[in-house]
Amino acid sequence: MDLESTSKSRFRRHHGVVGLVETTMLALIPVTGIVGILDIFLSFGVSLWIQQYLAVLLALALALTPLLVPVSKKTSNETLPGYDVVLSVAGLVIGLYLAFSFPKLQATAGLITVERVILGTIAVLLVLEGCRRMLGWLMVVIIIFFILYPHFADLFPGPLHGRAVPWERLAVYLYIDESALLGVPLRVTGTIVLAFMLFGQALFAVGGEKFFTDAAISLMGRFRGGPAKASIIASGAFGIVSGSVVANIATTGVVTIPMMKRLGYQPHFAAAVEATTGCGDQLAPPIMGSVAFIMATFLGLPYWKVAVAALIPSVLYYLGVFMQVHFHATRTGLKGLPAEGLPSFKRVMHDNWIFFLPGLVIIYTMFVLQMEADRSGLWAAASIFIISFFKRSSRLNLRKLVAIFESTGEGLLEILMIGAMAGFAVGAVLLSALGHSVSLTLLQLAGGNLFTLLLMTGMAAMVLGLGVSTTPTYIIVVILLAPALIQAGMIPLSAHLFVLYYAVLGFLTPPEMMAVYTAASIAHSEPMKTAWQSMRLGIAAYLVPFVFAFDTALLLQGSLANILPSTILAILGMILLSAGIEGCLFRNLSWIKRVLFIAGAAGLLTPLWVPRGVGAAILLPLLVNEWKARRAGRTATAQTLLF
Repeated sequence: MDLESTSKSRFRRHHGVVGLVETTMLALIPVTGIVGILDIFLSFGVSLWIQQYLAVLLALALALTPLLVPVSKKTSNETLPGYDVVLSVAGLVIGLYLAFSFPKLQATAGLITVERVILGTIAVLLVLEGCRRMLGWLMVVIIIFFILYPHFADLFPGPLHGRAVPWERLAVYLYIDESALLGVPLRVTGTIVLAFMLFGQALFAVGGEKFFTDAAISLMGRFRGGPAKASIIASGAFGIVSGSVVANIATTGVVTIPMMKRLGYQPHFAAAVEATTGCGDQLAPPIMGSVAFIMATFLGLPYWKVAVAALIPSVLYYLGVFMQVHFHATRTGLKGLPAEGLPSFKRVMHDNWIFFLPGLVIIYTMFVLQMEADRSGLWAAASIFIISFFKRSSRLNLRKLVAIFESTGEGLLEILMIGAMAGFAVGAVLLSALGHSVSLTLLQLAGGNLFTLLLMTGMAAMVLGLGVSTTPTYIIVVILLAPALIQAGMIPLSAHLFVLYYAVLGFLTPPEMMAVYTAASIAHSEPMKTAWQSMRLGIAAYLVPFVFAFDTALLLQGSLANILPSTILAILGMILLSAGIEGCLFRNLSWIKRVLFIAGAAGLLTPLWVPRGVGAAILLPLLVNEWKARRAGRTATAQTLLF
């Protein structure tokens, strides 16, 4: 889930007693989460707050980060400095103190003591240092601003001016209040994200990624540009259930990118296909990465409602990538793979049909039974453990189970640190009313114009997302800017999804672009060239949010009479926009026709009927002309619209 920039190579591991301690604590992270989600202690008559479980997870994350992540890249991975041991012990103490004392702390929340101030200050410093090691300085500097703003609010001019909060009160609030450190970001990470991370790791361990890749290649490989289309299917299928961008690209890309290159795709294009498709994992139901679960909690909605609303926009995203790949293959004359070299689709399904069961478990428990998302994820993970025994090659033993729990803990480290850090930001904004001040300022600057506000919000999310992963980007932008969008007339669900889309674009946009770097390293392509191609393939992510901001029918809101025409026109618009971008439909297009196709498609994508009519008037004669040319056989590259 949202593994974004985490990989095993980033972590140093030790041998001997220290290594055993690291392995044990990593495995304890998912174990603690399971105990908390199922509230197992309640069976023994002991009732614990969810924050107590979260505090244990925080203790493990704070203790493990100094052990596994060196203080700098220049530090040797072979030794363990004494100061890292001190930081590790301090992190354990900070978290366990919260775990054991939380009920008492809540009962006396207004009490400020020297002990609480010291522990709160240390907690802030440890979280910031952990995030610096994991994410770098940019995110830390941003969060430091949010943390310190309430303390220095009286020094800010104009709308940002406020009453200063003494550091003693601020430190205690950030540390023990359930709206701050142990707030929504950490709660979602320690429950829902943890459950689905365990599910993804279990699926990977039993060979699920190979099934998705083989199925996609057998299904799409023989068609024009087959490996690229297989990459879209495989990455989309695996990513939808794994929810991890970088892990998804690294898993499927090692197979699909070399195949695309062998077929004739340029390295940067092959890498861009994989990077763009991988980013769609954060946007496509049923899992959508960790951000969507946080979104559902912020909105106070069941997660399945968020997933349903995200369905059509995610289809448009993948459709845009798929059609650009197809038209690119048509324009460049790329063929499919020889049929004799492809795995049999029938055989792949026959041998691996059992892998459909975990997905069905998610759909049934979450969307039919409307079970809580965290329990649904655990049921899905449990189903993988069960079905593994039906195939000898995938059967899980004790060693594999430990490895699954360990890798789950390792994957959660960065997300837990992000959740703790984001909790500080949320708590500081709530304490200082900074979000209200920023929203009022933006509304005044935009004159209440929704389109202007959307431009400002999209730019803010993109700029912040350049150096920050999706989760903190979404949280910061939503708490500051989403209220202004809602006051300007957007429904809350639409406003939050808009922010999510532009937060995800940081994966593709220079300079950070982790999805691009991962795919480019596999393809041995130039990262910047790959990034520009990725942004072109991901055009839907830039346009579709503006469409559903004004037309919530694309979020399946409203009557069928409104949803159906909007969806059909958006699909046609995305197909023809892809044709204009790639300069090919049934044959290569002149630059004038490309411009007309892009303009007409943009008209179809708008939520207003007048631009839709203009777009249709532009496109209809063009389509008739191109269809006649195809029928007359004027081009040697004539193909059907899809293959």
